[in-house]
Amino acid sequence: MTQGHFRNGLLQRFDSETIKRLDLKAVDLPVNHEIEFPGNHIEHLFFIEEGMASMTTTFDDGSQVEVGLAGWESVQGASVLMGTKKSLNRVYMQVAGHGYTTTTSLAAQEFKRCSVFQDLTLRYLQAQFIQSAQTAGCNARHSVQQRLARWLLLCADRNGGRILPLSHEYMADMLGANRTTVTIVAGQFQSLNLIQYTRGKINLLDLPGLEKMACECYRVVRDHLTNLTEYDQGVGCTGQVSEQQLKAS
Repeated sequence: MTQGHFRNGLLQRFDSETIKRLDLKAVDLPVNHEIEFPGNHIEHLFFIEEGMASMTTTFDDGSQVEVGLAGWESVQGASVLMGTKKSLNRVYMQVAGHGYTTTTSLAAQEFKRCSVFQDLTLRYLQAQFIQSAQTAGCNARHSVQQRLARWLLLCADRNGGRILPLSHEYMADMLGANRTTVTIVAGQFQSLNLIQYTRGKINLLDLPGLEKMACECYRVVRDHLTNLTEYDQGVGCTGQVSEQQLKAS
């Protein structure tokens, strides 16, 4: 495999030796495929090439609210490299796709090398934190109209297309909003020719128009993810770790 082979934004920037050491395995990611589940051990990292995953907080009554979206820019399961043994959130595929996996043990070894893998993984985890924090603030302060526009735009950015196989009920669950309210707002968007909705499918017709409807939270998350790879290489390192040091650790 060469870097040019990948669409994932992180894999594209790993050198050939890093790719080789990670021993990546191709994997299909169908709709509802569980990447992480609360209380389960994290055994693999997932690099999404195509498709879209949702990270949710699940409550005792079984309801869930989305705290983050992930697509081709992401690595999922990387919290294990921060010392997390069991997942705290549910992460599952919202839109089917495919990607690559590596084991947590191989990823941990690569992380200890203090190289581009560590730099970009930390940078992505920071971006994920910012997205979750911005989502929490958005849900508390902004209208359903603004939140739905923001969410649809973030979906489009990660899905790589304008057609989303999503229902009103699902969108309401992800936004933590009333389904009737979401249906009314989606109807307003359709009357303005911003979207076209058929059962279980949304076609995004006017992305600039949706951006005008969205709050500033979309821009904050989008811009941070756009700048994901503009990092200071080795910012958290004092130098790359040798093979001898790795074996001793």
